[in-house]
Amino acid sequence: MHITGIKTYMQRVDDRPRLLLKIETSEGISGWGECYNHGPDWALPPLLDYLFHQIEGEDPRRVEFLVLKLNQQCRFPPGALGLAAISAIDHALWDIAGKAAGLPVYMLLGGNVRDRVKVYCGVYTAPDPEAARDQSLELNEKYGYTAFKLSPYRRDLHTGRWGELVKETGDWFGKIREITPSHFDYAFDAHAKIFEPYQAVQLAAAIAPNDPLFYEEPIRPEHIPAWTELKSKVTVPLATGESLYS
Repeated sequence: MHITGIKTYMQRVDDRPRLLLKIETSEGISGWGECYNHGPDWALPPLLDYLFHQIEGEDPRRVEFLVLKLNQQCRFPPGALGLAAISAIDHALWDIAGKAAGLPVYMLLGGNVRDRVKVYCGVYTAPDPEAARDQSLELNEKYGYTAFKLSPYRRDLHTGRWGELVKETGDWFGKIREITPSHFDYAFDAHAKIFEPYQAVQLAAAIAPNDPLFYEEPIRPEHIPAWTELKSKVTVPLATGESLYS
């Protein structure tokens, strides 16, 4: 079996573009992958066409080899768009490998460990407490969710004083806790918009007293020393909110 072609399909999920990739093979088995949305999404189809010529004719079941080849053929690190494209190829290759073996991909990766896994529903906005309660209850009634992910920002990060935003976030999460079922979990995605580790810690301290499920992407990913600094400032978050500083 060898790779013979690719096709791309631009579509939308709510207000976000999503590019789907289809890889075709000589045996008629095809695999599907998805590129993460970065913004200039129409740059992805020609990028995938370029990458296709590096894997054309290869056995699609050599997933690790092909992904390493794509990463290592770049003269410089591929960047966000390049990694999104390679990730979609990776997904599609595993899909082909599973179909060729007649097994779900998780069986190729060692098999399932659990029969059930708890999941959360991404809300991605910061609705008023009453709206958050109503949305959580509706999602729980319809689908059984007991965990939800929100944005911690009630307004533009760069409008007004940072400390004021932090206090508003803490008070808002406290109100949500007061009016929602106690067994519901709430997580927060900071969307990698914070540059300063101390600000990420301050925001974490504001939500910690009300026991968030997790705190995602607290700072920008590019500057690795900033993550070292962040780690040095933070201990395990306490449900009491006693302190997040080491």
